[in-house]
Amino acid sequence: MRHRFHAICPYFAMFPESFAEQWIGELTRKGDVVLDPFSGRGTTAFQAVLMGRKPVACDVNDVAYCITKAKVQAPSLTSVLRRLTVLESGYKKGEWLRRARSMPEFFHVAYHNDTLRQTLYLRDALDWRKNRTDCMLAAIALGALHGETNKSPSYLSNQMPRTISTKPAYSVKFWRDRNLLPPERDAFALLRTQARYRYESPPPEGEATVIHGDMRHLSWEKDTLPGPIRLAVTSPPYLDVTNFEEDQWLRLWFLGGPPNPTRHRVSRDDRYETQVSYWSFIADMWRMLGAVMAKKGHVVIRLGGRGQEIDSMQKKLASTCSFSGRRVELVSHSYSELKKRQTDSFQPGTKGCLVELDCHFQFIS
Repeated sequence: MRHRFHAICPYFAMFPESFAEQWIGELTRKGDVVLDPFSGRGTTAFQAVLMGRKPVACDVNDVAYCITKAKVQAPSLTSVLRRLTVLESGYKKGEWLRRARSMPEFFHVAYHNDTLRQTLYLRDALDWRKNRTDCMLAAIALGALHGETNKSPSYLSNQMPRTISTKPAYSVKFWRDRNLLPPERDAFALLRTQARYRYESPPPEGEATVIHGDMRHLSWEKDTLPGPIRLAVTSPPYLDVTNFEEDQWLRLWFLGGPPNPTRHRVSRDDRYETQVSYWSFIADMWRMLGAVMAKKGHVVIRLGGRGQEIDSMQKKLASTCSFSGRRVELVSHSYSELKKRQTDSFQPGTKGCLVELDCHFQFIS
């Protein structure tokens, strides 16, 4: 059975755990160090823990860091439920009225008034950066913060996609045009139910190193890593496909960010729209890999983008590996068409990313 931690929080542009499992199984042995410098929802790191490897995960985005850390440094279910009981006993509904009233219009159409007050309280109370139990609760809350309420009672919000946060003005117009009202959800009860569901798969025994920061700085952390990195399995942001910061704005708000979409506040790598700037970014990735990868280490990259031919993308990815400063060999490559795209669920007919490229490289020096 698929481990239920994998789907704690759906994430846009994520690859399936089977992709990480395949390459980790083929190219590493138990105890080897596996890196994902763009950890996203932590698929590579968590799969590596399940397979007895020592993962290193890195991401600059708060949402990615929170979800990854929750999965690979999971507390016990008893701790999670006990903490939730303490939080619920400390909640005073009347104390959150003024705060709820001060929120922008979006929040009053997105959430039932009682649900909004509970959500505001949890947002302030969870110390997700320092406490692993609070981090798990925050990750579960992120997965429940918005979604397809018409299909499932597991979401707190009015009708929204579950992978990205739609923009406030668009959302309010969408709901009002269709007379959609926010559901009345008890956030504490929903989190309790979701925690029990996720923990039907026992947490793995191993742990990962999770770094909250820019992948370019990983070489600075080299001496603190658990050993030479045998394999990197990763998927950098695609060319001109999504802006992670803007598209995850509601989850970023729950983790302490502003109550509106932003750009370039979290990272300058959010979305590259030109070929020149994008491949310069990929060159930076290779510089980092050249500094941290073990001798004869392997690198597996899944890549996509808009407005470029697949052959051109493969050649550019192969040519940028020279920026590692070491000899690198392209072992194999393949591509696949995206038949069931996430964008089709809320913007049918959009062109977006149609093809993904998989490349396997090996350092030979």
